[in-house]
Amino acid sequence: MSVSSRSLRRLAAALTAIASVAAADLPARSAENATVAAKKRTARTSFSDAEIVEGFFKTAFGAEFQLAGRVDRIRRYAGPVRVFAEGASAERKAELARVVADIATHVQHLDIAMTASRTSASVEVRLVRDRDLYRTLASLYGNERAHEIKTSLDPQCLSGFRKNENYEIEHSDVILTVDNGDFVFLDCAYEELLQALGPINDTGSVPWTMFNDKVSMGFFDVYDQYILNLLYDPRIKPGMTIEEVKAVLPDALADVRAFVSRVNNLPE
Repeated sequence: MSVSSRSLRRLAAALTAIASVAAADLPARSAENATVAAKKRTARTSFSDAEIVEGFFKTAFGAEFQLAGRVDRIRRYAGPVRVFAEGASAERKAELARVVADIATHVQHLDIAMTASRTSASVEVRLVRDRDLYRTLASLYGNERAHEIKTSLDPQCLSGFRKNENYEIEHSDVILTVDNGDFVFLDCAYEELLQALGPINDTGSVPWTMFNDKVSMGFFDVYDQYILNLLYDPRIKPGMTIEEVKAVLPDALADVRAFVSRVNNLPE
C-alpha cells in the first residue's frame, strides 16, 4: 500500500493566497475562483526535456509514505479507471466530476470517468468533514496505521492505492475534506486523484509540480500533464524499472510533448 497526503503547511499557504484575493471585498466563491485564474495566468508552461524527466522519475518511483517497503518500479492502472464519490455534498461531487473530466481531457491514454456504482469503481473518493478525517483514516487503515499516517503526514486530504504482483494498481482510496474552502478542495482533489493514478511520491526538489508540499495549484497544470501522460504512455508499463523506462523514454516523450502542446494550445 502506498499513501500520499497534502500537508497543513501547504494548505496554510493556499489559504493565505485566497485571503489576499478576498480582501478586495469579493464574494467568497469569486475570490477562490480568482485565485485559480491568477495561478493559471502566471503558471509556467515551457519545460526542457531534462526538467520533465526529472519530475517524472522523482514522482513515479518511490512513495511519500510506503506501508510495504520502498518500490522502485512503475505503478499505474492497466485498464479503465472509474471513480465513485461517497458523501453528502452534492456540490462537491459535482466539482469532483469536473476534475475527473478535466483529467480525462488532458491525459491521452487514460480512460477515466465517474461511476454511480461503488462495485464498478477502481477509485473510491470519500468526501468528509474535516472533523471526521481521522475517523475515516482509521476505518480504512486501522487505528495503528492511521496513527502512523497522522503522525508522519498530518494530512487534511489523502490518497493511497494497492497494487498486484505485476505492479498494476487495482484500487485507490482518496479522502477529501469538503469544508475547508473551494480552493483547498480543488487543490486537494487534483493532487490526490492524480497521485491515486500512480505518481504518489512527493518531492521538494521540483518546483513546478503539485506533488511538492510547497506548491498549491487548484488546477491540472502543464508540467503535471507531462508527468501523467508519460506514465500512461503505452510504452511505459506497470512493473518497469528505471532502466527499462529510460530505454523507451525518448520516443514516449516526443509523443507526449506533441499531445500536451496540442491540448493546451501551446506553441510547438
